[in-house]
Amino acid sequence: MLFGVRRLSLSQGYRVAILGATGAVGTELLQILEERQFPIAELRLLASPRSAGQTLTFAGETLTIQEATPSAFQGLDIVLASAGGSTSKALAEAIVAAGAVMIDNSSAFRMDPTVPLVVPEVNPEAAAQHQGIIANPNCTTILMAIALWPLQQRHPIRRIVVSTYQSASGAGARAMAEVQEQSRAILAGQPAIAEILPYPLAFNLFPHNSPLTESGYCEEELKMLNESRKIFGLPDLKLTATCVRVPVLRAHSEAINVEFTEPFSVAEAREAIAAAPGARLLEDWDRNYFPMPIEASGEDDVLVGRIRQDLSEPNALELWICGDQIRKGAALNAVQIAELLVKRQWLRSPALTH
Repeated sequence: MLFGVRRLSLSQGYRVAILGATGAVGTELLQILEERQFPIAELRLLASPRSAGQTLTFAGETLTIQEATPSAFQGLDIVLASAGGSTSKALAEAIVAAGAVMIDNSSAFRMDPTVPLVVPEVNPEAAAQHQGIIANPNCTTILMAIALWPLQQRHPIRRIVVSTYQSASGAGARAMAEVQEQSRAILAGQPAIAEILPYPLAFNLFPHNSPLTESGYCEEELKMLNESRKIFGLPDLKLTATCVRVPVLRAHSEAINVEFTEPFSVAEAREAIAAAPGARLLEDWDRNYFPMPIEASGEDDVLVGRIRQDLSEPNALELWICGDQIRKGAALNAVQIAELLVKRQWLRSPALTH
């Protein structure tokens, strides 16, 4: 039996599943689908066997979670997947064979040349080329792309130097709970125990804990390079990143130095950011008030501010941004891709209709 909720007729809505429904991103997907009134005829919540039988609420109705088996995808139109790369790889064939489009939040397919990597405000047309799978970019890449794309459209970017300040939310709900527990322990004079993250994060920070490569960069840093090149359509884009995990519960921050092929005035940059979809200019120089993760948490927009001239390079600007990693950095971007597919009638690509 498939457990779901019917809100609209099949002629008015779509059959949607959330894969990984009990995780931090999965529960946010549920909330965003309801907030944005996505046209749903049937909603299925899928997770691991240990979560099967639990319940979650959507639009005032109680939904029962079922195990994510290959047969659970039959009859679906869209699968919003946020259950990890290994699960996505294991179930992708069954999802596509069932006739659904998988919008995948893991890194499993991002650099596959046959899979579009999409930020709707940046490269929506790429979604039309899907063959049953569309990849959701890494959170730090999405946030940076929202801030830099409107600038790239005015003056070509030559080089990006970015440092990220990544919250516990990027490691999931259990990591967020761990930081809270560590904080309580430290304030009580007790040792901070690290089980989810490799080191205590409360009152501490450390370079991002993704695996290190032979280049000396960790995988998170290389994601920013490779994914930005693919999304922007700039295979030779120069980018170097330093990613750091910081003791913030939710929302990531980034310090970005961006060099253009020609001078770019601060005034024009502010004008471009202020007009860009998905971005919100936030600056009060008199108060030294700029984007903060505490204010970005729960917000859809990427907050951008402290735009200033790089004193060492006339063609470069400095930006400071904050964005909710769980929303625009993950769940919201996935739902926006689903909305794009529905609006443009791209649920089935030409490659899949013959």
